[in-house]
This record gives sequence, structure tokens and C-alpha cells, in this order.
Amino acid sequence: MRHLAYVSVLAGCLFAALWLEPVLKVGVLRRWRRLLLTVLPVMVVFVLWDLAAIAAGHWHFDASQMTGVVFPGGLPLDEVLFFLVVPVCAILGYEAVRKVLRKPDA
Repeated sequence: MRHLAYVSVLAGCLFAALWLEPVLKVGVLRRWRRLLLTVLPVMVVFVLWDLAAIAAGHWHFDASQMTGVVFPGGLPLDEVLFFLVVPVCAILGYEAVRKVLRKPDA
């Protein structure tokens, strides 16, 4: 089970944030194109950054806590999912706070 540690944390993050979509009706997932245009460029930058750090020997991953799926260059699937899940959760949280704090029209 330890090999699912990273993915389990990511699933927990999603579980903790996804309820904001239907309960507060923040509309993040409904505007999926906008979400992709926000998340994908950041994902690309950080994937490239991780690949460079792995190649230079500055960064590595604990294989015992990973799913075992590794892309060329040594980047695990779990890390790629991190670059997707964490920003989506952050955007959901941000939009939820914006919605709650939005002042009603006067």
C-alpha cells in the first residue's frame, strides 16, 4: 500500500476541494477550457523544471511511495498528477473564497 502514498495524498486533496464545486457553485469545472488554459502552461513549466532537476541529479523520488509508472526522463506519473491536482484544488479554494466574500449588489 505504501506505493500509493503520493496518489492517496492527491486524492485527499481532491476530496477536500471538490465539494466546493456543487455546494458553493463556483463553476470552476464547468468552465473546463478556462481551467485547462490556466493549469496546462504551469504544468508544462514545472514538468520541464523537474526533468531538468532529475537530469542534473538534484531531484529524485522515493520509488517505494510511487505507483511505479515513470515517464521518459524519470518523471513519475504521481508528480505529473501533482501538477494537475494541486492547482485545481487551489483554484477551487480561491473561487470559493471569492464567492463567499463577494458583497451582494447594493
